[in-house]
Parts: sequence; structure tokens; C-alpha cells
Amino acid sequence: MLPKWYKKWNADNPTNIFGPAIAVGIAGSAVFFAAMVINWGNPAQTSSLQTGPAGTGMSRTEFNVALAKPDPSIEEYYFDEPYVPEGGEELAKDLYQNVQVLGDLTDDNFNRVMLAMTQWVAPDEGCAYCHGDVDIEDYGSDDLYTKVVSRRMIEMTQNINENWDGHVNANKEVGVTCYTCHRGEAVPSNIWFKVSPVNAATAGWSANQNRATSISQSTSLPSDALEKYLLEEETIAVHSLESREEGVPGQDDYASIQDTERTYALMNYFANSLGVNCVFCHNSRAFYDGAQVTPQWGTASLGILMVQELNNEYLVPLKDTYPAERLGPIYADAPKAACKTCHKGYQQPMQGLNVIGNYPELASSEAPEYE
Repeated sequence: MLPKWYKKWNADNPTNIFGPAIAVGIAGSAVFFAAMVINWGNPAQTSSLQTGPAGTGMSRTEFNVALAKPDPSIEEYYFDEPYVPEGGEELAKDLYQNVQVLGDLTDDNFNRVMLAMTQWVAPDEGCAYCHGDVDIEDYGSDDLYTKVVSRRMIEMTQNINENWDGHVNANKEVGVTCYTCHRGEAVPSNIWFKVSPVNAATAGWSANQNRATSISQSTSLPSDALEKYLLEEETIAVHSLESREEGVPGQDDYASIQDTERTYALMNYFANSLGVNCVFCHNSRAFYDGAQVTPQWGTASLGILMVQELNNEYLVPLKDTYPAERLGPIYADAPKAACKTCHKGYQQPMQGLNVIGNYPELASSEAPEYE
């Protein structure tokens, strides 16, 4: 039994006990939830991937949820197993007119590859996209530019798979087919044209930067990085680390500030193309030390050389083949490729799906080997 004075004091001085109780309950729940996350694992956790010798800081963060996000175009990929020749089959070059590539394929495999290309590039238009609405006897005609371009693209695909294995198959057999870039569209997404100077009326360096364009990734960085580095093959470099340097920047073996900003624009493009950041290829504590780069740096370097070759040997020379509506809006230049044309925001195109396994015909310019 409590004394009367205590009861009277409590009646005269009421206290709200619900607020503190709720606060304690929330804090306790948060502690309990944190303990469960630590015990069971965070579904959105990050893990660290070591990319170089221990102690050099060569590691990068991997976001498991982001890596597991599926590429929707994977489900749309059309493939069909090849017909293993038994010997004695007639070849496409003997059956059809004007077969300049893939002529050594058997009839069944030739038509299988043609059907796949149709599904990869022009599923709605069908065979008529390259051959026109004509009888099959007239399919040998080169009247449509699409057929001439497609023939050259087959040769380009074979070249990539045959000569750029170090980039395309760096981790495992992946290969490329028409679908790697086209994804069911006649014109691949993320092709590019020359857009600089974006303001010809402005003199000086501002004509190349401080204008948000798609090629500069909507930043104020220069818009001519792809043109200079992936087409004209200029040296990718940044400013000298010396506080004072003899000579003229950009001329005497070290980059100017403009070259440096172009390089930053290119690196920004790379990061957006693959959905990664700088430490995917570089060591954040030693950006300038080539001995401390990650293995991905070597793969990316091969990719740069590959894209330079594709643009200059295959894509740019097709300018006179294209109709006006397929050319660039400013300089009427041919469409060109870069990293995002294939990767489309993923570290590996189609997250590393082996697209070439069933199409040895596109893996080499030599006669295919069937297993």
C-alpha cells in the first residue's frame, strides 16, 4: 500500500510514459534488425573484389544486387543449333547467286544463319530488309544498301571473333554476333556521329566543351573525345605531373589541358558504357602508375584498339553506301561504334552470354568446325 502523499504527488504531477517507451521500443527494434542483418546477411550488401597485390589498395566494390540484375535482351536472343555436315552436301555458293561470304556453308547451315541474322537485326521486316520484296531467284541482287552493309558486317563480326579474342573472350568464350549490337533493331542503339564543334560561332576551346551533348554524357566535358581517340587514334593521356615542363603542351610529348579534359570525357564514357567506375581499371591511390592497374585495364586497352579498327576499316568506309537518312545530322558521316554500342551499360555484353557457341560460321573467316 503506497502512502497518500505519494498518490497525491503523482496525481498533481502526471508523467507521459508512452513517449519514452515508444522511443525505447524503436531503438530496440533497430538493434534487433541490425543484429539480424549481420547474422543473416544484407540482401543489398556490397562485397570487395581484390584486383591486384595485397596492400596496394587494388580492390573494387561489387554491388551484388546490381550484378544480378538481368539484361532483358538475353531472353530475346534467337539461336539454333547447327547441322553437322555428313559430307557431300551442296554448298551455298554453288546453289545461290552472288554469295561472297558464307559461301562454304552447306545449304542447311547457310539458311540457318540467314534466319538468325534476320531475327537479330530485322525481325519485323524479315528477309525483305536486305533482299527486297522480290522472288527468291532475285536474292542475289545488290540493289539494296542493306545487303551490301550486311555483307561487310558479317566480315567485321568474323574479324572480331577471330582476331580480338583477348578482348571479347577475356574471361570465357562469349563471342559476338549481329545481336550483340543490334538487339533486334535495324540500327543499333548507342552508335555515334561527329558533333564537334557543337557551336561553330564560338571561337576557342569553348566550341568543343561546355555544351551538354550525348557524347559528352551530358557533362561540360569535351564532345569530341570519341572522335579524337576512337576514330583519329590520338594518344589518350593527361597532363604532366611535373610542376613545370619545358616545351609546348600537346606538342612536346605531354598532354595539354584540353587533351586531359578529353581523356576525362572518354573515361566518363567508358564508365557509363560498362556500368562501372574508375577503379574497375585503375588503382585509386596510383592512377598514374601503369604497374598498378587492374587486369581489366588490359582488356579495355584491347577494346580501344579493336574499336579503332572497326571504325576505320569497316564502318567509316561504308559512308557512300548509306542513304542520306542513315548519315550523321551535322557532317553526314557514317555511323560509328564505341563501347556502349555492345556493352549497353553492362560489364559484359548480355552479361557474358555465350552467343557464338552455336554459330561457328561467324567465329572465323575460315571454314567452320562443327562439333
